[in-house]
Amino acid sequence: MPAAPLPLRKRAGYFVSNLLFRGLIGACLLLPYHWRVPAMGWVVSRVLAPVAGWRARVRTNLAHVMPDLPEEEVRRICRAVPDNAGRTLIEIYSGDSFKARAVNAPITGPGLAALEEARKTGRPVILVTGHFGNYDAVRAGLIARGHNMGALYRAMRNPYFNAHYVRAISAIGEPMFLQGPKGMKQLVKHLRAGGVLGILTDLNNLSGEAIDFFGKPAMTSMITAELALKYDAALIPVYAVRQDNGLDFEIIAQAPITPTDAKTMTQDVNHQLEALVRENIGQWFWIHRRWKSK
Repeated sequence: MPAAPLPLRKRAGYFVSNLLFRGLIGACLLLPYHWRVPAMGWVVSRVLAPVAGWRARVRTNLAHVMPDLPEEEVRRICRAVPDNAGRTLIEIYSGDSFKARAVNAPITGPGLAALEEARKTGRPVILVTGHFGNYDAVRAGLIARGHNMGALYRAMRNPYFNAHYVRAISAIGEPMFLQGPKGMKQLVKHLRAGGVLGILTDLNNLSGEAIDFFGKPAMTSMITAELALKYDAALIPVYAVRQDNGLDFEIIAQAPITPTDAKTMTQDVNHQLEALVRENIGQWFWIHRRWKSK
């Protein structure tokens, strides 16, 4: 959304918040990479998250799906989730330094063979991923390995922030497809040419279907499975798991989703993501209002 049509008060709020974020990002970028990433994680976790109400939202989501978690573990997750979010943000703005980490990340899992086979045969691939670890590490790593990978993205609400954010994610790799009619046409053309497409599907989507996630119904888009079925694309869940040092990643390509019907396939994606989140619970973005209903 362009800035001009917004009401003056909202436009002013977006402008000020963007200045604060730009200042914070700029300050962190002055630090060496191995300092800036944990520094941004600390600031977002210890300063911004409490002010923005993120810890309260993490608690709400955890109480909804895992009410028996010990309080000590809940507190740890409330710190870890925004820490990972802060690290992810500054990594996206770190250009070649971040891409070098992504390129060096090992790719493991049963989906890797399916991905390579699709490249040999020219079959399109949809890599379904989520707000976990750092999803852009997958894109940077695969592009560096010669995969023709594009990504569907959603514009940020803040138009001032969105302008430089899109530049940052585009510098990691292109093509990028903006969610909407024009972006969908470009996306379809990319798939038909045998390209690889990355889509994040773990956001609440009120026009989707109620699919189980952590034992609770979560409104989930069917678009990835529908596209895979329509264009005979391999549907492979792929995630970048942040390692213990907080800087490196392992890219895990999970088993390809068996082509059946869109709802069953989407449920399989949710189950595989849930299993990975349970193993790395602080790396998923529990800040989202994932379990909103119609």
